[in-house]
Amino acid sequence: MRFTTDSGRSAIQRDPGAYPLTLYFDGACPICNGEMRNLMLRDTAGLLRFVDIAAPGFAAFPSGTDMAALMGSLHGLRADGRLSTGSEVLRLAYRAVQLDGLVRFTELPGLRWLFDRAYPVVARHRYLVPKPLARLVLETALRRAAERRAGASACRAGACSIEARHDASTSPGDPARPSASTSSAATVPTGDAS
Repeated sequence: MRFTTDSGRSAIQRDPGAYPLTLYFDGACPICNGEMRNLMLRDTAGLLRFVDIAAPGFAAFPSGTDMAALMGSLHGLRADGRLSTGSEVLRLAYRAVQLDGLVRFTELPGLRWLFDRAYPVVARHRYLVPKPLARLVLETALRRAAERRAGASACRAGACSIEARHDASTSPGDPARPSASTSSAATVPTGDAS
């Protein structure tokens, strides 16, 4: 486990029981997959783990969950064993990758209530968002910002080589999703290659 950077210390100080945080996400969803790719690029402190629940053969359900629950909302298994869901998991993940301004914005009075109520609606209808729009926003604009933040400007031919840390993921032969490992170099497609 690598907890050596300032961002890692900062996130751990704010919530010592949260990290490393394991994110259970729907890799078949363009919005979810794009957001997890961006978090992977930004996770320079190694505070996040990624588990694609849409991977063939996935069966590593956190205690008290099933596939319907995991498909209904993003789940995060905290280091202290507690399970968080929905927008709270996103706040923990964003805090881990130093998006503190975004976290503070979503915690403003009134806005927190709005984000917490809007998240389940967006999650329920996530497949209605056109793939080209999801790619444009998440795999182009936000990915480039994440690359700049992570220092991954050496991306070439539609892929970036980043250090990824995963507890479980998808099949090793699928280039769109890094294979399972605890600390290995992974290639993350950028969406720019034709």
